[in-house]
Amino acid sequence: MAFDFDLFVIGAGSGGVRAARFAAGFGARVAVAESRYLGGTCVNVGCVPKKLLVYGAHYHEDFEQASGFGWSLGEARFDWPTLIANKNREIHRLNGIYRNLLVNSGVSLLEGHARILDAHTVEVAGQRSTPANILIATGGWPQVPEIPGKEHAITSNEAFFLERLPKRVIVVGGGYIAVEFASIFQGLGAQTTLLYRRDLFLRGFDRGVREHLRDELTKKGMDLQFNADVARIDKQSDGSLLATLKDGRVFEADCVFYATGRRAMLDNLGLENVSVALDDNGFIRVDEAYRTSEPSIRAIGDVIGRVPLTPVALAEGMAVARHLFRPEEYRPLDYKLIPTAVFSLPNIGTVGLTEDEARAAGHKVKLFESRFRALKLTLTESQEKTLMKLVVDAETDKVLGCHMVGPEAGEILQGIAIALRAGATKRVFDETIGIHPTAAEEFVTMRSPVA
Repeated sequence: MAFDFDLFVIGAGSGGVRAARFAAGFGARVAVAESRYLGGTCVNVGCVPKKLLVYGAHYHEDFEQASGFGWSLGEARFDWPTLIANKNREIHRLNGIYRNLLVNSGVSLLEGHARILDAHTVEVAGQRSTPANILIATGGWPQVPEIPGKEHAITSNEAFFLERLPKRVIVVGGGYIAVEFASIFQGLGAQTTLLYRRDLFLRGFDRGVREHLRDELTKKGMDLQFNADVARIDKQSDGSLLATLKDGRVFEADCVFYATGRRAMLDNLGLENVSVALDDNGFIRVDEAYRTSEPSIRAIGDVIGRVPLTPVALAEGMAVARHLFRPEEYRPLDYKLIPTAVFSLPNIGTVGLTEDEARAAGHKVKLFESRFRALKLTLTESQEKTLMKLVVDAETDKVLGCHMVGPEAGEILQGIAIALRAGATKRVFDETIGIHPTAAEEFVTMRSPVA
């Protein structure tokens, strides 16, 4: 059979674009179909605009702390439409960059919804292509539970385009998206309540990190409601919303924001026409080379439900391109020691095992912790504390995990992630000279283990 393309990528998000560009660079004939926006979730309604909003929210604290350094400021006023307009302009610029990356790589860009007709046929806007290989990189989509009044709630998709900043916001969820948006709304001046159905948010993170962030958010005035869940949402005549909890309590708000999970975006993709198997959670099942149960179809990114992070999707995209067109360079992706950050206020940075994970894996553990008020805050009224924590194997001295809550935690942990991948021991940390005065130096000056 003669094929139109060697690879047809469905989805121009981070992973899809990376796979397409690398494959084209290896000499393959490549097409990409995108029906929504170039750059995917991360660029348009995810990590990039969210980080911009986090920067905006942090100015609230910066203005409060400025007087301690001799700055006299007038009354600070925040304008939501200005922030959103500037954010939109930056995202539009990034969309153009993604378009140029594809076109300049020799990739054929098809703007429209792609539907799989069979193992080697894809249709976009009535035009059919016959690729040798198909890559599904359609990402994820936020979902709201089936409760009465769910139509009154918003998700991260809508939050970036609100016409005005709500005065009172209820954020429902306990993952990193919920925590980040609660910090954004709170920092920009909204009265914010975070509702979570379990006893503490950020399940899967180190317990000490979770507790420390809980305490810091409480000090900032956020209303944290744990072991709480919404039963229904009712809209009032004045436009406000009443969220009735399962325990009967009622909270009034101007906005109810849901961040309770994301599903694989497989709508009208045509998977019924091929033998692509899904797992129990509705994500596409793949092997280590991202092959589905249909030999000609592969899948990467959020749609496979492994690690829903942009850099992971990028790495998976490169792996697919290499496996198909440069097999001598292919190496299976190692999902261990993936660093990540939560852009709450304060930030979280983490890499490696949590304390509980290390113990569960059979390690005899030594813990090193430091909690301190950063130098920058000593001239201010802020009582925010930074937490740094090392999880060390007591027998081998190897550092198993590193965790931080504090300003620029993600920036600091990126470098430490390299050290952990290189197998650094606690002795290596101890023998590394610190940069003084910085917060980061605390990671190489913790000498005594905690009980």
